[in-house]
Amino acid sequence: MATLNVFSQTLHPTISSFCCFSNSNNSKFHFFSNSLSSHFSKSGSGSSWMQSSSPAASIEHKKGPVYSVFPSTPAQVSSVQDLFEFICSGPLVEKIGLTQEKVAESIDKWLSYGRQLCRLFQLNELFLTEPQKVRLYHYYIPVFLWCESEIVQHQSKFKDEEDIPPLVIGFSAPQGCGKTTLVFALDYLFQMIGRKSATISIDDFYLTAEGQNKLREANQGNALLEFRGNAGSHDLAFSVETLTALTKMSKEGTKMKLPRYDKSAFGGRGDRADPSTWPEIEGPLTVVLFEGWMLGFKPLPVDAVTSVDPQLETVNKSLEAYYDAWDKYIDSWIVIKIKDPNCVFQWRLQAEIAMREAGNPGMSDDEHLLSLIKDSNVLEQCHNKNSNLLQVFKDYSLMAPKIIISYNSSDEM
Repeated sequence: MATLNVFSQTLHPTISSFCCFSNSNNSKFHFFSNSLSSHFSKSGSGSSWMQSSSPAASIEHKKGPVYSVFPSTPAQVSSVQDLFEFICSGPLVEKIGLTQEKVAESIDKWLSYGRQLCRLFQLNELFLTEPQKVRLYHYYIPVFLWCESEIVQHQSKFKDEEDIPPLVIGFSAPQGCGKTTLVFALDYLFQMIGRKSATISIDDFYLTAEGQNKLREANQGNALLEFRGNAGSHDLAFSVETLTALTKMSKEGTKMKLPRYDKSAFGGRGDRADPSTWPEIEGPLTVVLFEGWMLGFKPLPVDAVTSVDPQLETVNKSLEAYYDAWDKYIDSWIVIKIKDPNCVFQWRLQAEIAMREAGNPGMSDDEHLLSLIKDSNVLEQCHNKNSNLLQVFKDYSLMAPKIIISYNSSDEM
């Protein structure tokens, strides 16, 4: 079983091989914005790296020989060569088992995927900025290729006549760092190559507004359970029901609706969206993309959590049930780490502001909003402080293939 992790130099079919995402300056793999809010739900909006004065959405895709940004015009050798060298300079290429020769052989795919993502994010293919190029060719596309290789390995375990369940890939990352946008990009690329995929978030499993009220009343005085976010504020039975159904979407014609959560309901306190608005998917699914900030978290020793915040003891206890409800369904992992968890506060605040600017009601009381952002990150800070997220995955998640992406949270994306 292949494992791609954060601390080794090579990729081997074992659970102990690690890779370090670094650049020539010996710094951690960097993103290129200090905020990337999701604009694919009611909770946020896109950030400036996506914006372009000349959208590429109208460019017609065409298979065949290598072309430049406009398929009707053959690419100049120098422009293709420059892009090839830029791709090969990325920190993930070698780590996912690619050589320059393999990149050269698949350059048509790289160009096609880049073109599709430019359409998705309305970027001008002729005038990509350096951060945009890095995001597409050093981050999204390499991660997509790794996911593709995981799918191939997963499917090879089954015989021709067998139904193949979808591969479930878990995305664990702090709030606001861009995991939802990454999932959105990967889902789009899967659609472009004809694979059926489904996306789900741990947010979609929050308790209903009524359930949250009951939780709050049962834990009066515990600020960590005043709002949604921490362990204990999710409907785990509903999670099991949904994830079990998704893993059975292996036959042609099977259908189900994916639950969604409306963060803008009840003045920003949120509620499960009306089922009539849930998107419907149809099988057979190839891959399920499951994302959330606390995927993979497990309980820590009581003294470790109470030293951070005594109120965490109840939240920590609730984590005991989360492995069976979420993590056991995940076949492969993508983990995004940041050095300073305090940046999450700023990211979440920006997401709430973006939600308001988009015309969706946010939390009406600024103090409540700030409390929500702070409290929902105490558990995450606790795990970063005590285990730096590696201990969290030690017992069971290392048994699955994994990418861990680490970057300086202060860097500009």
